[in-house]
Order: sequence, then C-alpha cells, then structure tokens
Amino acid sequence: MIYTVTLNPSIDYIVGVEDFKPGKTNRTTFEQKFPGGKGINVSRVLKELEMTNTALGFVGGFTGKYIVDSLHELGIATDFIDVKDDTRINIKLKSDVESEINGQGPNITEDEIQQLRNQFSKLTREDTVILSGSKPPSLPENFYETLIQWIDEQGADFIIDTHANELLQVLPYQPLLIKPNKEELEELFHITIKTPDEVIPYGKELVNRGAQHVILSLGGDGAYFFTKDDVFYGQAPEGKVLNSVGAGDSMIAGFTAEYLTSHDRMEAFKVGIAAGSATAFSEDLATKKDIEKLLQKIEITKI
Repeated sequence: MIYTVTLNPSIDYIVGVEDFKPGKTNRTTFEQKFPGGKGINVSRVLKELEMTNTALGFVGGFTGKYIVDSLHELGIATDFIDVKDDTRINIKLKSDVESEINGQGPNITEDEIQQLRNQFSKLTREDTVILSGSKPPSLPENFYETLIQWIDEQGADFIIDTHANELLQVLPYQPLLIKPNKEELEELFHITIKTPDEVIPYGKELVNRGAQHVILSLGGDGAYFFTKDDVFYGQAPEGKVLNSVGAGDSMIAGFTAEYLTSHDRMEAFKVGIAAGSATAFSEDLATKKDIEKLLQKIEITKI
C-alpha cells in the first residue's frame, strides 16, 4: 500500500482579481477551492494514475470535513486523525502577480500524535510512505525524523519532500526518493546555482549521504536524476505554464506510480517529468491523459 502523509493540509482557496489594488475593495473574476497540501496533491495524482493509496495526516473542523469529503468523492481512501482545531485555509490570489496567504494550521496534541504513532505501527515491508509538505507550528522541529524512525522500525520504504534542514536530517535513513528543486538545493548547500549542470556534484552528494534516488527539478530547464552509479538528464517538454502549484508533487506521484509498478528507474523518471509538466500546463493537477501525451516527448540522456 502507498500512504501519503500531509501533516498540515488546507483548503486552497484560489481567487482571480483583475488589477488587484491593496487597501481597496476588489471583486473576484473567478473562485476555486481544492483539498490542498503536498501529500494530498500526491494522492490525487496517484489516483489519476490508477494507483491505490491512503491519505493520512491531521484534519479538523468544517474545513477538515471538506477535505475528507472531497477526497472520498475522488475515490481516494483516507485515514486522517481528527483534531480539535480547524484545518487551515490558504488563499492564493491570482492577479498581475500571484500571491499567497497561508494559514498556520491547528494545534496538535500529544494524544493526536500517539494516534498517528499507532497507525505507523501497522506498516509492513510492502508499504511505501510519502511524506510531503510543512508541519503545523505545534509539532517539534524534528518531527519528520521521528516519523521516519517509526517507518524504519517497520521496514517500510519512504519518500520525503520537505524543507532543507529536515531533509538533511533524514538522509541516513536512505529515502527511496528525494526531490529538491534549485532553490531548495541552494538552501541545502548554501550555494548559488547559475547554470543547470552546476547541480551535478550536489546531487551526487545527496546520494552519497544516503538517498537511493534523487531528482533535482529545474522547472523549464528539465531535471537531473541521480542513482548510486549514474546521472541522467531529462529535458522538460515545451508548453505554457498555467499553474505553479503541485508540479513537484505530481513529479513524485509519477515517479512512485511507475517505479512501484515496473521497478524501472528510467521510466519512472520519465513519468515523473511528464506528470510534473502536465500539472504545470494545467489549471489543476495533471490528468492521466495529459501525462501520457507528454510522456512521448521526453528524452533522457545519460551524463
């Protein structure tokens, strides 16, 4: 079974405003809302690729109920832990420039943490856990490392996509995949990347520190893929970028779906690029049809 973990999910409330004027009354030109959070995005794209998965994490209040109901309507199984506080709402304003106002998230109690611990105690070696996104401020700084220790105790695999410091902490546990982008890589190693090929030694270093597979995403400049023995480059397909939200999550979902099905690392890398690009070229997350269409255009080169 594949499990996605979203510790701080949200309702993503997207509004369009022409010529937004701060301090004035503005009228929306369109409004959309989606169940949000990086792990939830992964669950949605996995479902689109016909991969059964279960969404875990913390939800609360009427906003949490909306997320659970929305995922069930999509046919995605959930086993969220109910918390006392409301799940947050993130506002994404699309105008001349795109702006975001993200909520902090609910307070998580020790009892609620223990409930998550009990869920993780049921994992097996046949399971893969995908950990994505930020944490509510009430959780400890090293909480992701704690989760990975629980996963490691059960012998399950894990994939993680989170902030730089937390990522470095968990590399010794040998994640199946990590997927930093250019900005995150610069933060990880306190460097400035000026050309795409400058990422290569740092991708190799992440493998040396424990990651089984590393995808370094460079947006329109494609992506590099690192394994223990090889480095590959995949060019991103051409298209008009409509959506900056969820492309990285879609890349993780695409890689996971193919790798767990075929164990073909190269094909998984290609599907990852196709899924990430399909989301970038869409108003919402990628569809299977769009992923398959882009997959034919992606070429992989060994470095």
